[in-house]
Amino acid sequence: MPRTGDEPIHARSPLRMRFWLALWGTALMIALTVGFALTERPGWAAGTAALAALTAVDLLLIRRHIRQGPHYQPGPDIPPYAPADPPADGDGRTKRPGEDPRDAGGER
Repeated sequence: MPRTGDEPIHARSPLRMRFWLALWGTALMIALTVGFALTERPGWAAGTAALAALTAVDLLLIRRHIRQGPHYQPGPDIPPYAPADPPADGDGRTKRPGEDPRDAGGER
């Protein structure tokens, strides 16, 4: 996909990939929590349990975003957003009053 120049504003996230990575991370953290609990390492078990809870919350949020539909997560059949309009002078900077002597409200 070509760059439009306004990606930070209209960034898209591959939600299905995030979902499967979060699912894998949750399963791994649960397995590690059980393993650390069985080997009597309560600190590590608590840490991995906290990470398991965090990845489970991430799974719920990702699922919610997927269910919101193409308005919130456009698919490959929806074209990217149009880039923002460039400034009139074309140098990419926003002019402030007083910077340009031709500006009626600026100082001369």
